[in-house]
Amino acid sequence: MKHFLDVTDYSQQELMKIIETAMDMKKSGWKETLKGKILSMFFFNPSLRTRLSFIAAMDKLGGLAVDLSSGSGGFPFEFEENVVMDKSTIEHVKEAIPVVSRISDAVAVRASELVTTAPKSVEVSSWNEAKKDTVITSFTKYAKVPVINMESNVFHPCQGLGDAMTIMEKFSNPKSKKYVLTWAYHPKALPMATANSQFMSACDLGMDVTVAYPEAWDLDAGVIEKAKARAKLAGGSLKLVHSQQNAFKDADIICAKSWGAIKHYGDWDKETKAKEGLRHWIVDKEKMGLTNNAFFMHCLPVRRNVEVTDEVLDSPSSIVIDQAENRMWIQMAILDYLIGENNG
Repeated sequence: MKHFLDVTDYSQQELMKIIETAMDMKKSGWKETLKGKILSMFFFNPSLRTRLSFIAAMDKLGGLAVDLSSGSGGFPFEFEENVVMDKSTIEHVKEAIPVVSRISDAVAVRASELVTTAPKSVEVSSWNEAKKDTVITSFTKYAKVPVINMESNVFHPCQGLGDAMTIMEKFSNPKSKKYVLTWAYHPKALPMATANSQFMSACDLGMDVTVAYPEAWDLDAGVIEKAKARAKLAGGSLKLVHSQQNAFKDADIICAKSWGAIKHYGDWDKETKAKEGLRHWIVDKEKMGLTNNAFFMHCLPVRRNVEVTDEVLDSPSSIVIDQAENRMWIQMAILDYLIGENNG
């Protein structure tokens, strides 16, 4: 049994097999390899593209996706060990997930502290605590079937792999193409998970990857080290810079994503003040003019004229809708790989 928690749990050859399967399904069709299979989905955060694309993926492959999201009639879960459950939680993951495993063929979980529809960033623990990913770790501890990460505090592998598929559609051989992940201003603190998986997947493609962000907005050092090793293995490179203009020069792909600063993690008043001078970290036509006619990517949802201007987002170079559609195809391939008739 294999989970899908982070692309680094898989070899680059395995990931390429999944991407090629997704591209083949999109181009030539697919078989109903998941007849009679059930995917139980737990969304502890809001979701549009991820929820819809997994439902569609299971349906196309002949299976059933069941949404058991928190707040949709389910009991609040407890994740702490040896706890006295005399407060708001009603069901412990220790009993719940083994039951789900008896009835389901796979479980998918979204649990990211900073994904919220609230107008302001929610209160969270320190980054050292958040990166333990207690919720999804608890699911994998007690599940007897594969667990798929639909976004945790640290990784969003389905987004990363969907992006990799989209890049391969534009460049049949993306090796040595320049990929830039740029931080962008956002009024709220956002998770690092999507950014981590996006540039990690570009590293796995052997691209020359540049991550651009303001000073103090560093990503997790452990993730960076993993990415450097993966880039080297694939014949690419990884560089970190603090200038958008320098990063954009001769780029083939520009991917914009905001994330919260580890330095201020959980202290959003300090982060908000520190960010006020960073509104110029936006993707606009002038900066795109520095590139090699680059494609523009964003995971969505996107703040128009905050992260990227209308002029760029609505231009022919924008491939954000392709990205979103490809989430379905890549998830079909992931599901087929994990629980299909000839899985693995």
